[in-house]
Amino acid sequence: MEENLNNLPERAKDKHKENKKFFSRLRKKRPKDLDRQMQELHEEEFSRTSCLDCANCCKTTGPLFTNKDIERISKHLKLKPQQFIEQYLRIDEDNDFVLQQVPCAFLAPDNYCLIYEVRPKACREFPHTDRKDFHKISNLTIKNTAICPAAYNIVEEMKRRIKT
Repeated sequence: MEENLNNLPERAKDKHKENKKFFSRLRKKRPKDLDRQMQELHEEEFSRTSCLDCANCCKTTGPLFTNKDIERISKHLKLKPQQFIEQYLRIDEDNDFVLQQVPCAFLAPDNYCLIYEVRPKACREFPHTDRKDFHKISNLTIKNTAICPAAYNIVEEMKRRIKT
C-alpha cells in the first residue's frame, strides 16, 4: 500500500489529460444508467479496498465542515461550537471552515477516526464515487484520483467499461 500511495499523485498526474477528455466526452454523451454503474464500480472497489489500510485522505487533505458538522462534532466532544472552531478549524480562501492542519487531528495512529460516528459529511461521502449525478463532479473526481487509490482505480475501470 505504501508504495502505491507514494506514486499515486504522479500516476494521477500522468492520467490527468486523459481523464479530462474522458469526463468531457462523458458529459456530452452520458449513459442513462451512469449513477447505477458508478454505484456498482464503487461497491466493487470498496469490497477489495480498506480505507483503514490507507487513510491518505485524512493524512493529506482536510474536509469542509458545514455548520451542521460543527454542531454535531462539538456536541460529541462536549465543546461549544466556537471552542471547536477555535481549537480545530480555520476559514480558507473560499470562506469555508477547514482543518487548521493535516493530518487530521482526529486520525488515530491505527488509521481509525476518533470521531467516526459524527465525522463531517465530506468525510462520510469521500471519495464521492457513488454520488447521485456523478457526471457533475468530474473535476472533484479527477482531483481525488491523486489522493485516493480507490478513486484512481474506479476512474480507470470506468474508462474501460464506459465507452464515450
